[in-house]
Amino acid sequence: QEFAPSDEELEAYRRGEEWDPARAEERRRLRELAAQQEEAELESGPAPPGPPNDYKDKYRHLIGSEAAKAAARTMEANKAYGCVPVANKRDTRSIEEAMNEIRAKKRQRQAEDE
Repeated sequence: QEFAPSDEELEAYRRGEEWDPARAEERRRLRELAAQQEEAELESGPAPPGPPNDYKDKYRHLIGSEAAKAAARTMEANKAYGCVPVANKRDTRSIEEAMNEIRAKKRQRQAEDE
């Protein structure tokens, strides 16, 4: 042959088939038509949605729009933190007052020990 065989011709010989240029041309035309149809479908189809511009828009499907506002209005602190009630954990004393109470308790213990 004047030119090297094409890839399609080599594949046909490997499969044990006889090479037919007319059939190969038909297959090539069919592949091109299928590719053109796919391109046309992609172009005519709806455009994919773009990235959201806002954090809330991005996660709206998870957090919703009305539920978050209602939850924020009705939110209350936990009644208990572990086994201890929250009321026992609140200390409204200043640091100086707390330190003075600790010193007074220490003095009282030392006086009792003596």
